[in-house]
Amino acid sequence: MMADQPTNLDAHRGMAAQKATDLRRLRSEVEADQQALRTRQAELEDLLAAAPASDWHEAVEKARYLLGLFAQSLDASDLRRRKLIDRVMADFDHLLDKTTDD
Repeated sequence: MMADQPTNLDAHRGMAAQKATDLRRLRSEVEADQQALRTRQAELEDLLAAAPASDWHEAVEKARYLLGLFAQSLDASDLRRRKLIDRVMADFDHLLDKTTDD
């Protein structure tokens, strides 16, 4: 059954235009956040690469960072490597706990 009242397209265009503006604003904010994150990540990597680790704790932090980057790039179906990364991270915790107990 057809409606007796015609559809007011101008009202829909107004909502659509507002939504488009909101989407552009949000996309711009996300892009700015991503750029800030890339800048902070570069600063962190420069700091991590600036000098050799002074102890095992610093070496582990560098390795954790690299393993985290590697884990992010893994395909979701690569469960074997994800499990291996999880185990290595747990090994780090175990070994560092052991060194603080000694």
